[in-house]
Amino acid sequence: MLRHHSSIFSRILKSSFRNGWHDESLLLHYLSNGWHDDARNLLQNSSGGDLHSHVVRWTSLLSNFSRHGFVAEARTLFDIMPYRNLVSYNAMLSAYLRSGMLDEASRFFDTMPKRNVVSWTVMLGGFSDAGRIEDRGSKMRRRCLMKCLREMSFHGTRWWWRLEEAMMVFEETPYKNVVSWNAMIAGYVERGRMDEARELFEKMEFRNVVTWTSMISGYCREGNLEGAYCLFRAMPEKNVVSWTAMIGGFAWNGFYEEALLLFLEMLRVSDAKPNDETFVSLVYACGGLGFSCIGKQLHAQLIVNNWGIDDYDGRLRRGLVRMYSGFGLMDSAHNVFEGNVKDCDDQCFNSMINGYVQAGQLERAQELFDMVPVRNKVASTCMIAGYLSAGQVLKAWNLFNDMPDRDSITWTEMIYGYVQNELIAEAFCLFAEMMAHGVSPMSSTYAVLFGAMGSVAYLDQGRQLHGMQLKTVYVYDLILENSLIAITSVQWGTKFMTYRDKISWNTMIMGLSDHGMANKALKVYETMLEFGIYPDGLTFLGVLTACAHAGLVDKGWELFLAMVNAYAIQPGLEHYVKEAEEFVLRLPVEPNHAIWGALIGVCGFSKTNADVARRAAKRLFELEPLNAPGHVVLCNIYAANDRHIEDTSLRKEMRMKGVRKAPGCSWILVRGAVHIFFSDNKLHLRV
Repeated sequence: MLRHHSSIFSRILKSSFRNGWHDESLLLHYLSNGWHDDARNLLQNSSGGDLHSHVVRWTSLLSNFSRHGFVAEARTLFDIMPYRNLVSYNAMLSAYLRSGMLDEASRFFDTMPKRNVVSWTVMLGGFSDAGRIEDRGSKMRRRCLMKCLREMSFHGTRWWWRLEEAMMVFEETPYKNVVSWNAMIAGYVERGRMDEARELFEKMEFRNVVTWTSMISGYCREGNLEGAYCLFRAMPEKNVVSWTAMIGGFAWNGFYEEALLLFLEMLRVSDAKPNDETFVSLVYACGGLGFSCIGKQLHAQLIVNNWGIDDYDGRLRRGLVRMYSGFGLMDSAHNVFEGNVKDCDDQCFNSMINGYVQAGQLERAQELFDMVPVRNKVASTCMIAGYLSAGQVLKAWNLFNDMPDRDSITWTEMIYGYVQNELIAEAFCLFAEMMAHGVSPMSSTYAVLFGAMGSVAYLDQGRQLHGMQLKTVYVYDLILENSLIAITSVQWGTKFMTYRDKISWNTMIMGLSDHGMANKALKVYETMLEFGIYPDGLTFLGVLTACAHAGLVDKGWELFLAMVNAYAIQPGLEHYVKEAEEFVLRLPVEPNHAIWGALIGVCGFSKTNADVARRAAKRLFELEPLNAPGHVVLCNIYAANDRHIEDTSLRKEMRMKGVRKAPGCSWILVRGAVHIFFSDNKLHLRV
């Protein structure tokens, strides 16, 4: 035993020299032998530093003694300390509990002149760790725990990981007040156990605003807005916290308009004044709505009424930056950002960078990106997307290559950028590299690649990728299914899709129409109606285009009338050619070749539109005399309307001017070889 004591003493002696307080071993020697006066003199005569530093040093000694088992010496040190603070009291309390001296801890706890969050947490944790909460033998111990339960609710301590033990104490409390009820309800709410919280709420005889607000916040957090709103309307009395809880519940769950309307109701019927938390939710709601005018009005009211002036944590200002960036109002966002750079976190920088990228201001985005204290994946991905959208693939690749940690979102963004810049082969190589790095692709990754395959007819790769997708993506994704329709047969889409939305049907109709399969497109349209799916403008564009290609004039007119009369869909420019021509002529700028070409394209083969097409073509040929598509479309319009003289004359003019249209062709990659098919070409070996 003496050897053990000597060993511990030796360890403390060594640690004392490391800690720079060389009299620690001497102090322990005095305390162990009961020489309290000598120990007190040693404490009082310790040199250097102010009073606070002395208290910190003495408290550190106390903790060091107790950790090595010298609890009695630690208590003696505590008693003779010339000065103590709350940290000293908590250190002594921890010493008792660490040594399992629960009764001594309870008595000491009652004598503490002041307690804080640490005090309550240490006390409850010590009893629970010792497994003594169930012990009914010590009334003092039970009384102390009940007192902790009542008092901790005032301090907002997060101790709810011991809910079962707390509930045991609560049930044995003979007199439960509102505070103890609220403490337990808040505990269940904090853990997301709303059924137990509601059960306690219903049992509670007298409720206050805190009780109601706690339940409302819990329901909002789990997305049960109906339950939250019912409780909110049933509240006999509301304060700014309860109003803010409901406003925030609407805003953060995507019900932006409801959040703003509830705020206006609060101003109209209540005396409650909004606080910072209210405005953080409102700014988020304005950004979600996308109405910049409302966001500006809210910001103006903040300034005029000095609301949000106590934005101590900068959340409101950061919210304004995100809101203005989302609106694309980068000057306003920059004004808020520049005045509060010190309060801006990574999300704030990310919002500004993304805003500049969306606005096409890559230089400003790069300047901010270089200012980010610690570069994160979101900011890097935003910059990569910006460079790829601007066609600066090399810069995007260099930034991507320099990223130390790339997740599936970053890889997908880079792959999408390659596809966007028509670097299809590079996109597939990057996908292979992504898989080699062990990064799992997302549904959107496959959707991007399926879309790329539709443009180059990589059937072999398409089958392989589809098989890989079936093995790796287990969650049903409608967007991914729709992207598959674009590159596979329509039979695949109708046979294997478990759910089809309007986009699915429109994709099938447009695909059939583009391939000249008018009858099948009309059949899919009829099936769509049988399933109860209402068509939209894109649906009718597909079926009308199919009718135009197949010369089904009567059917096309029937569908056009149905679009206007039965479905009340306003026709677009392609249906009002003469009005479109007048619109082009009234433009404040001189129409370019693209506008005249588009006007020719919407004329179709109708006799009434042939003159419009001729006038548009004349203006187009003045700008681009060798424009082949315009010549060909006009020739087809003349031929369809039996204006053969004009058709022959125009074709002769094309030969004289040397206008040549590249022949239409299709190509497909099969077994590593690209096969090209021209119109009416039957010379291919496998045809």
